[in-house]
Amino acid sequence: MNVRVETVDRIESIYVPREWAFAVGRKAEIDAHWAKLTAQKPLLYDGRVLLIDRYEIVERDGQRVLTTRHFPTNSRDFLAWRDFGFPDQTVRNCFAAAALLSRDDVFLLGEMAGHTANAGKIYIPAGTPDMGDVSAKHAGARVDLAGSVLRELAEETGITAEQVQCEAGWTVEFDGPRVGCMKIARSPLDAAAIIAQVDAFLRADAQAELVRLHAVRRANDLRPDVMPSFVVAYLDRMLSRMNDPVQPAG
Repeated sequence: MNVRVETVDRIESIYVPREWAFAVGRKAEIDAHWAKLTAQKPLLYDGRVLLIDRYEIVERDGQRVLTTRHFPTNSRDFLAWRDFGFPDQTVRNCFAAAALLSRDDVFLLGEMAGHTANAGKIYIPAGTPDMGDVSAKHAGARVDLAGSVLRELAEETGITAEQVQCEAGWTVEFDGPRVGCMKIARSPLDAAAIIAQVDAFLRADAQAELVRLHAVRRANDLRPDVMPSFVVAYLDRMLSRMNDPVQPAG
């Protein structure tokens, strides 16, 4: 896995709308691809999502800060860009992910439901930011990735901001076209209680994004066949650190 890892104290993100040449120039192909996807998965929604076209890590006020610039596009454009092999390499999918950690030091990941764009994959709760994460619809408005962490966790698992404690700082995973901004969200419950709570939440929603939770206690629980490389790299590192507390950060 060729995943570059950085730790930062905070993330500062802005919204700068613009036209995306890929979406305009390949519109017919994108629309045809979307028609095929929705024929197979009619619950897919063509909402507005945010990608980035600029990022940098800077030193500011004694802290390391990841700065990102986001622009909006349609979900159909984003999925086509992904499925066509990321042809525009000036763009990245930068998203926030909540590494849900139980009281007994177990990471809980979600298996994506069959009607989603990532069916069968096992992820840390996460999602590409959307217009709900933008403070205002004008250039320079703030994009709230810290809020996106908690929103995605609640939408996917039913676990709310009041039920977890987010740790300070971020681990940022640079994995090709993906920039995963990872933050630990620790629950006061043990893994069995979290799984039972989330199972009840999922059973109550026929259109839930997840099918079930998967517990990761040790490296042997990692599934590179169905877990994205940035997830495997992150959890492998965190599990090693938890088992070896004297290991240096980074």
